[in-house]
Amino acid sequence: MGALRHWERIVAWLADHATSTAAAFIAPEDAAAVEALEVASGLTPPEDLRAWWAVCGGTQNLAFAEVLPPFYTPLGPTNALRSWRLKERFWPVDLDSEAGTPTVGFHPKWLPIAFDGCGDALAVDLRPGVLSGCVVEWDRERGEMLKPEWTSLDEMLDQVATALEHRGRLGHCEPVITTDGRLTWRTD
Repeated sequence: MGALRHWERIVAWLADHATSTAAAFIAPEDAAAVEALEVASGLTPPEDLRAWWAVCGGTQNLAFAEVLPPFYTPLGPTNALRSWRLKERFWPVDLDSEAGTPTVGFHPKWLPIAFDGCGDALAVDLRPGVLSGCVVEWDRERGEMLKPEWTSLDEMLDQVATALEHRGRLGHCEPVITTDGRLTWRTD
């Protein structure tokens, strides 16, 4: 599966170049955590997300490990459910929309996969439609999502891995390693 291969590339790069960020990640949770998320949210994580969660448990105590640009830290399934529940108060009135379409509010069919510490989130859009499974960025301050950032989790992880391996740009972000071995992203 592509998402796993790309995550392995990211982890290998972090181990060589950003050891503090690499050390922040914890072991994956067991399948019961994903099942609990499904039962509580009514959402079924796509196979690529299940595969990623089988190797990535997020970080200990939600420590920042901003591996996803511009400043997002991956979540494991338990914290993804916690994030989803916290965003319930932002659910839009109109729930009838297709995956990838702009939305005001946090749609209940979005499954958070990363956080920034300020309430913003990256989420997999599980609404029906051609773009079902795309990754969206929700801006808490503006209360909206304007467009999908990536067409899939696989595409997101591949582009992050490639940007790291080539020290290249990803959108308006460029990877930087701090003196204490942390990955951060410089933005325009």
